[in-house]
Amino acid sequence: MARRCGITGKGVLTGNNVSHANNKSRRRFLPNLQESAFFSDVLGTSIRMRLSVNGIRTVEHNGGLDAFLLGTPNRNLPEDAQVLKRRIVRAQAKKAAAAA
Repeated sequence: MARRCGITGKGVLTGNNVSHANNKSRRRFLPNLQESAFFSDVLGTSIRMRLSVNGIRTVEHNGGLDAFLLGTPNRNLPEDAQVLKRRIVRAQAKKAAAAA
């Protein structure tokens, strides 16, 4: 499983550990990824995603998973999020057609 956020696209960064004697050794800065589940009102199911804490806060701030994905342009979303957005749009269209 990749160490990359499914919403923000944050990934692993590299840098140096610098000692008091100014010795440098390579290290990795890992993103704070959490396995989280969001309920999708349109799909009627829970969606599990591996997101950074910043990504979780962004989704909650925007009113949930559906509202966040529908309000965000595709160019700002990773491929996995775009696939989920297409599923939500199709389900939304199907519900609208059934109601009309």
